[in-house]
Amino acid sequence: MVIIFLLLLFWENEMSEESGMPTLEQLHVDYPQSDVPVRYCNYMILQRVIKEPDNTCKKEHVFIHERSQKINAVCTSLKKMACRNHSTLSCFQSRIKFKMTACELIEGTRYPACRYHISPKEGFILVTCDDIGAVNFQGFIE
Repeated sequence: MVIIFLLLLFWENEMSEESGMPTLEQLHVDYPQSDVPVRYCNYMILQRVIKEPDNTCKKEHVFIHERSQKINAVCTSLKKMACRNHSTLSCFQSRIKFKMTACELIEGTRYPACRYHISPKEGFILVTCDDIGAVNFQGFIE
């Protein structure tokens, strides 16, 4: 019985991983921060396969260095507002500042030939939420 349960659990995880869109955690959460001494952004973007749908390089990308639970807690924030780029969506702003790394494209147009500049940041994050927690990272305010 235990073996069947474990097989079903494994199968469910495999199916959910194949079902399309990466999660906020897969795209933006790096906690604890990966120990990459040089070229952090270049390494992380290749490791996580972060690119535009048409296989071009993303112009900017942010990694948040905090536990997923703390990011999901932003969804209970009283700071609720319309998201900048999507007026129909509501964004929640964190009450505390988060440590982040911002990656800015400096060279390349087609993935994987993308090179990034690294900038350590600290700021209030903006996320969209569903009933379970944070769904999309929308940006940050320094």
